[in-house]
Amino acid sequence: MDAYYALADSYDRLTNDVPYKAVVSFYRQILNREGLAPRTAADLACGTGSVAVLLADEGIKVTAVDMSEQMLTVAQQKSQGMENAPIYVCQRLENLHLPRAVDLAVCALDSINYITDPKICQKAMKRIYRALNPGGCFIFDVNTPYKLRKMDGQVFLDEDEDVYCVWRGEFDESTNILSYAMDLFQRRGNAWQRSFELHEEYAYSVEQLTGYLRQAGFTGIEIFADRRFEIPAQDELRIYIKARKGTVK
Repeated sequence: MDAYYALADSYDRLTNDVPYKAVVSFYRQILNREGLAPRTAADLACGTGSVAVLLADEGIKVTAVDMSEQMLTVAQQKSQGMENAPIYVCQRLENLHLPRAVDLAVCALDSINYITDPKICQKAMKRIYRALNPGGCFIFDVNTPYKLRKMDGQVFLDEDEDVYCVWRGEFDESTNILSYAMDLFQRRGNAWQRSFELHEEYAYSVEQLTGYLRQAGFTGIEIFADRRFEIPAQDELRIYIKARKGTVK
């Protein structure tokens, strides 16, 4: 089964410890350093829309993009009734085509790692560059190769009253991909429904990603530790990358 097909309904419950507000706060800190006050934004690989909703709450006009119809359905339900609700678009990043260019593009929670073909990642960076207004900013985070290799052989368990999820990571050095097979049990009335999903993440190096950004036309590229304005440590689990289109400060 495709990643996030069955998981969509339970995603928010299984990730209730994700610090979305802190992520958006770090975006704001980066933007303040750049002297930017974006009026429009694209939340790329938006999932269930948690980041998109927080950006919209700040008065930004948000276009939220994801390749999963199931995740977008949950996102639309989450923002139902909002005065400044995001607009939702079902697209893959390598085919990104927004109704109009935006001032800011963000891509949260290692979604770039899910692009497991470097050539497609290069194409996605070019499409993101085109989607930005001149001077626009692109901010994203990735799981580091250190983290993905460290997850090899580890078994993880997430659960609440209505969902039980167990998965095991396997890192393949020949493909540079972490695969994790996920068994998902969801309560449906008095019964439990079992589903299986395979998730894969590519271990991109900083050199690869910055190279793709430069090839796309980005400048002003900076690398940060996990929500800190520091150079990432060798054992950093997650890093943030900022890039600009056109004129930079």
